[in-house]
Amino acid sequence: MLLLVLFKRFLGKPKSEQSEAYATDSLDEQVLKVQNGDLVLRNHIITDYQPYIAKITSRFCRRYIDPARDDEFSIALDGFNEALNKFSPESGRSFLSFAETVIRRRLIDYVRKEQRFQQQVPLSSFEVQDEENQIINPVEVHQAVQHYEKERIVEDRGSEIQDFSADLLMYGITFTDLTECSPKHTDSRRMLMDIGLMLASNDDLMYTLRTKKTLPIKELLDLLDVSRKTLERNRKYLIAVALIYSGSYPYLRDYLYGDPTSTERSG
Repeated sequence: MLLLVLFKRFLGKPKSEQSEAYATDSLDEQVLKVQNGDLVLRNHIITDYQPYIAKITSRFCRRYIDPARDDEFSIALDGFNEALNKFSPESGRSFLSFAETVIRRRLIDYVRKEQRFQQQVPLSSFEVQDEENQIINPVEVHQAVQHYEKERIVEDRGSEIQDFSADLLMYGITFTDLTECSPKHTDSRRMLMDIGLMLASNDDLMYTLRTKKTLPIKELLDLLDVSRKTLERNRKYLIAVALIYSGSYPYLRDYLYGDPTSTERSG
């Protein structure tokens, strides 16, 4: 919807006769005419200020808001319409400043309802003005930052998985292979993780793994009290664990079982 409005403006769509009639009126004056029952002008103002409404909503949510898909935009649109009804020039504020306050309050109510946010002190009591006289709410900002952090983690984790998948393919391994070869017993999985961590911590062994694209079984047998059969049977799993621990994959390391040094603490 927002892109459509901007596209029409880009094409230079001619103004309607109704628009021309109010060209000399300020926005505040137009709002007063809306309050006197001018429905055509109301629709014109709402359509014209959709980009503004989307901007305010996106700034509140700390993410891009799609007017055609996100419920937050509909909430903000209702708030803008409410502002048209309740605005008073005697307040000493411009209509847009008043409308932004109403929109933000409606969005706060929406977030509180959606997240079932229960708090003894109302969110509105935390509102303060910043250096530009914009109303801000520390609780609201904190929630927005938390939402942003969650989205960033999801994106970073997805990027890690893509990079790791490409890394595995160099060894002829896929995620499907890892699913099929993953040990079923906890003790076996812990043992293999310990071996993978030891492998990742040994520069010489990792050099062999990286350059020859094969598990250095002979060298591992000299260092470990395990059978060749165990190493060969779990070759793909060991390579994957070693790549995770030696590469830039913090989220995947957490997925294995947290801090790589946890094996030392657990004995």
